[in-house]
Amino acid sequence: MYESHWGLRDKPFRNTPDPRYFFCAPAHEEALARALYAVAEGLGGFLLTGEVGCGKTLALRALLSGLDPARFEAAFVGLPDLPPDGLLRELLRGFGYRPEGWPADGLRRALGDFLALSATRGMAVVVALDEAQSIRRPETWEEIRLLLNHQAEKRFGLTLLLSGQPELRGLLEGQPPLAQRLAMQAHLGPLSTQDAWAYFRHRLDRAGGSADLFEEGAAQMLIKASGGVPRRLNHLADLALFAGYGQRAQRVTAAFAAQALAEVPVWENKP
Repeated sequence: MYESHWGLRDKPFRNTPDPRYFFCAPAHEEALARALYAVAEGLGGFLLTGEVGCGKTLALRALLSGLDPARFEAAFVGLPDLPPDGLLRELLRGFGYRPEGWPADGLRRALGDFLALSATRGMAVVVALDEAQSIRRPETWEEIRLLLNHQAEKRFGLTLLLSGQPELRGLLEGQPPLAQRLAMQAHLGPLSTQDAWAYFRHRLDRAGGSADLFEEGAAQMLIKASGGVPRRLNHLADLALFAGYGQRAQRVTAAFAAQALAEVPVWENKP
């Protein structure tokens, strides 16, 4: 709605996991390096945890979008709290199958055949399960463990990327056979003030704008109120841009930033 007013190609602070807007802060760079090592070496599993709104999903999406499609087959499941057969169906859909109505043993057989065929073609397989802290069914955790039973002579048949909020670590303590196969791990927290400024500029630049759209005092207010949480900063900056657009302003001022802060729920204003 407000893009043309501000001279933007796109909304810079949209809260969707668009890899084009991925900002590689040092912690994100380290997480991606570890994940890529696990993928490239076929180490079995990688665990990514992070606070709410700190970019786990976007990091996963950026990782998968950067894989060479000539070398990798990848599937992403965003809400994996499913019965075992439901999870297998979602994975097979991600790999291009239409498994509606297939029995559980048929699903497992199809996935095994797919992994075997991928290996003969020299293709590595990557499975990403996001929001894994939501999984509560013991039988689903067992199905996930069984995924890593597919092994070739020198590497696992697939690389499992598990992502979730910090409580996921506690859940995995109750799944030692699976946890022991997660060879690498990383954690994402809030951005430092310096990185939050760089993130803020990066998002505006990717959308065709610049930080000059915001008075420095306004940007400082939003960054401080965000506590370094990217999702919260996106929400506040988007509201401030909308407020300025409503007044046909030339820049986002501290008054518009204050208006944005007043519009969000109280708990979102706390760093």
